[in-house]
Amino acid sequence: MLTERIIGALTFRKGVYAEVERDVEFTNTAWVIVAVTGFLVQLGKLPTYGFKNFGSWLIAAIIGVLLAVGGFALAALVVSWAGKQFFKAETNFGEMVRVLGLAYVWNAVGVVGLLGFIPFLVCILSPIIFIAALAGLVAWVFAAKEALDLDWVPTIVTLAIGWVVNLVISTVIGGAIMTVLGVGAIITG
Repeated sequence: MLTERIIGALTFRKGVYAEVERDVEFTNTAWVIVAVTGFLVQLGKLPTYGFKNFGSWLIAAIIGVLLAVGGFALAALVVSWAGKQFFKAETNFGEMVRVLGLAYVWNAVGVVGLLGFIPFLVCILSPIIFIAALAGLVAWVFAAKEALDLDWVPTIVTLAIGWVVNLVISTVIGGAIMTVLGVGAIITG
């Protein structure tokens, strides 16, 4: 059942988000998807650090996963709140976690960054990851629309608010933490 739902999310199958929106049992699975996907993204960054800096990568990976889960939680909370506050959507945090958590599966493509150890593949990895990120953004829109039960424009506006919150958490705060710990400097150094 989980595999079918993941495939449904990756193929934009109609109704997959409606299923998980109603399935309260899926809540824990959605959190696991976010955490595992966050780890796969961090694993894809290993070539940037190199094996000689494995310890720094490990610290950055742990922090990165925690920030991914925290940013996701805050984004789901903000999207749920904004939808109710500004557009009178009938949704809740649990529904938002389930639908956006399933859509988060697109981030798993970040693991292809591991192929960065093969020099001639580096030039094709960024476009692949970029396309997957766009597909993930589209999946978030479809997922949020299902949970919010709004028209497209209010859904996109509501989701944009949550996405900005997630971006701030993962990029600004995450970058600051990595820099303070000294593990961010390895990427550029």
